[in-house]
Amino acid sequence: MKSLCLAFPLRGNARMWLGGGVLTALILVAILAPWLAPHDPVEQSLLNQLLPPAWFAGGDPNYPLGTDALGRDLLSRLLFGTRPALLVMLAGAAASALVGVALGIFAGYFGGKVDAVISRVLEVFMSFPPMLLAIVLAAVIGPGLMTVIMAVIIIGWTRFCRVIRGEVQALKEQDFIMSARAIGMRPLRVVLHEILPNVLPIMMVLFGLEMGRAIVVEAILSFIGFSSSSVATWGGIIADGRAYINQAWWVLAAPILVIIIMVLSLNAFCDGTQQAVDPVLQR
Repeated sequence: MKSLCLAFPLRGNARMWLGGGVLTALILVAILAPWLAPHDPVEQSLLNQLLPPAWFAGGDPNYPLGTDALGRDLLSRLLFGTRPALLVMLAGAAASALVGVALGIFAGYFGGKVDAVISRVLEVFMSFPPMLLAIVLAAVIGPGLMTVIMAVIIIGWTRFCRVIRGEVQALKEQDFIMSARAIGMRPLRVVLHEILPNVLPIMMVLFGLEMGRAIVVEAILSFIGFSSSSVATWGGIIADGRAYINQAWWVLAAPILVIIIMVLSLNAFCDGTQQAVDPVLQR
């Protein structure tokens, strides 16, 4: 457990600060969306259809980022769209990590029949294109945020399991693991006190990457209509604006830019976090 006690080298860790700042901002926006949004995200105004952003000619200061084809305020819809994105990102990535890491450790440490069974299940899931599997699942269960979260879990746990399994297989042959087993330390204690701290850095990197993938999956499934129709989502905004790309490109540009910024920030955050918790990178 010594590696868990290392102090985070926060000074000079610009990636961690940048990514953490954007993630914190996302959480605050999701919480404060009802107070930050200038309008109701579902309120329609046919007199204000496809208004450009306020700094463009013909823009309205009451609609800072413009409006969509139904006259709904784009800024308000983006702010409220952080709520389903945050829910899918955190819940989907956390559940994927929990399932994948647990199965990966079992398969890598115990080997034999346990490894064979888990590996066959892993191969079955990885044989299907991830997004196709998510779409089929969403079509079977029906639309809704819970469906999107389950789709993220179904396609995300395999990455954790495959990587952690390989890491554990390499670790269990190390001298300190063999010494722990030789003195009679129980398997659960070996896993918790010796193996888990050493796979923590790669787990945190995978978790950060999975959060970024979860945002993209949520946007894709929302785009094709498998998210809740009563909730403003970034993918739903893109779907609504694709028919008006020639006359109102800002409806598409705004949510796409937000998604890109979020994914890049999460990647930076997980890179910085790995540097903070990995003693090898610290040296």
